[in-house]
Amino acid sequence: MSSDASSAPPNAPDASIFQRLHPKAYLERFLAAGFRADGRRTDDWRELSVNTGSINTAEGSALVRLGDTTVVCGVKAEIAEPELDKPNEGFLVPNLDLPAICSPKFKPGAPAEEAQVLSNRLYDLLTSCDVLPLDSLCIHPGKAVWSIYVDAVCINYDGNVFDATAAAVVAALASARLPKATYNEETNRTICSRTETTSLELKRRPLCMSFGIFDSLHLLVDPSSFEEPLIESTMTIAVDESGDVCSLQQEGMLRIGDKTTESIMQECFLAAKKRRKELEPFIDNLR
Repeated sequence: MSSDASSAPPNAPDASIFQRLHPKAYLERFLAAGFRADGRRTDDWRELSVNTGSINTAEGSALVRLGDTTVVCGVKAEIAEPELDKPNEGFLVPNLDLPAICSPKFKPGAPAEEAQVLSNRLYDLLTSCDVLPLDSLCIHPGKAVWSIYVDAVCINYDGNVFDATAAAVVAALASARLPKATYNEETNRTICSRTETTSLELKRRPLCMSFGIFDSLHLLVDPSSFEEPLIESTMTIAVDESGDVCSLQQEGMLRIGDKTTESIMQECFLAAKKRRKELEPFIDNLR
């Protein structure tokens, strides 16, 4: 037997050692056979499941599983004063936590830098797609508005956590019910009903589809945690219920063999729109 570990085939008894020592070569050998390390083809998405109402103490909540990646999201609402220059607008504050319990890659202590980056991306997604118009959160102009906190926690990390979190956030917002609030100008107080509730006025329900390019040769949809460190460039496309692209986030150069950037993007757009239509029953029918 050769002493060169890179010569060991992926299906050898020491495949796990080979995978750890030579992850790129390990993935290359699978892709050469037309498959990925988890058995999927390059254009296979993992199964998505959505369950709402899992947190009784929240105004709205959702638990999303994308393969083995699991994210739980809760919506909390507070009454606040609007900003002086935006008297008719409320607040929408998304946040993602990646605790150490979800993956060995994250350490206890201060929030991981990746969590902060993804939280900012969530905010950009919600605002660029106009998911929840801020003026719909106004209770009384200049006096009282709703401040909506959307807190997501990853409880198991197996890659592509942004797509899973985006789905959990949209599902939680869609399921949220707020108490009916009225502002009394005589007492300068906001009163919330104990019996009447109202839903949030979602304008769009985008879902995100992420792609990764490996070795400038392979376009991988829905990258796993094993594939993510090996990917040289990524693209995330948000598609709403009408099939319109409302957000595009890209990192790195889009290069696959002799394909043009335009053809790669077109391929991703078509795949993202097809995937969004397949996921329609999971999100669009939530109330």
